[in-house]
Amino acid sequence: MAKQSSELAIEELKKLLREKEELNEVAAAKVEELIAELQGSHLRPYEHAVQRIIDGFTYFKFNNFDKNPDLYGQLANGQSPQYLVFACSDSRVSPSIILNFQPGEAFMVRNIANMVPPFNQLRYSGVGAVIEYAITALKVPNILVIGHSRCGGIQRLMSHPENGSAPFDFIDDWVKIGLPAKLKVLKEYEDYDFEEQCKFCEKESVNNSLVNLKTYPYVERGIRDKSITLLGGYYDFVIGEFKLWKYESYITKPITIPPSTH
Repeated sequence: MAKQSSELAIEELKKLLREKEELNEVAAAKVEELIAELQGSHLRPYEHAVQRIIDGFTYFKFNNFDKNPDLYGQLANGQSPQYLVFACSDSRVSPSIILNFQPGEAFMVRNIANMVPPFNQLRYSGVGAVIEYAITALKVPNILVIGHSRCGGIQRLMSHPENGSAPFDFIDDWVKIGLPAKLKVLKEYEDYDFEEQCKFCEKESVNNSLVNLKTYPYVERGIRDKSITLLGGYYDFVIGEFKLWKYESYITKPITIPPSTH
């Protein structure tokens, strides 16, 4: 009986959240806290890692999914993303957060150092499959590669094997995709210290990936018939700045976001 009462109370509180959109954040948070307490009264406790997932989806369900039925109804019938995004696996640089992408807007790939390998049907088929599907099936018109500050993958590229450290099983082979960027930086910025060279390489590696994208026949065709635009980006999470540029037959001057006030 107590369990049934708790379940009824939970449903009524959920209904309140759905119907009373004017609830302020404090009141809404309190209602969610009450729901969580009621749920916990008849469910066994979970370890922190599991509870974090439960809390995260519960928040999304009540505050996003349930409040946007039209959007999620459309997405249930298919997707038409406007961007194919390559970003780093780094937990600090989620494209959906820093660029405020909404569900359905961006088809994403995240890997070490946001690299795109050149076309090769014998290697890197995971990346190739994403590019092929995004272009040929989803008709995505924009491809964006995002680099970022203090990238561990770029630091590894710039330091190994020169530092004599033991090799990794997978990482070193992967970051060699960015070797042309490393060689260019070492040649053009040889008098700079290691940290500065890494900053240059974080951006140059994005350009290297943009060049590699053109080796995929579906991308090359799209560029030729002007149905695909290649974009490079760089997120500096130290100062909260984003730079954006195009790759056409050359690299355009980057736009700085937000614009400088001086």
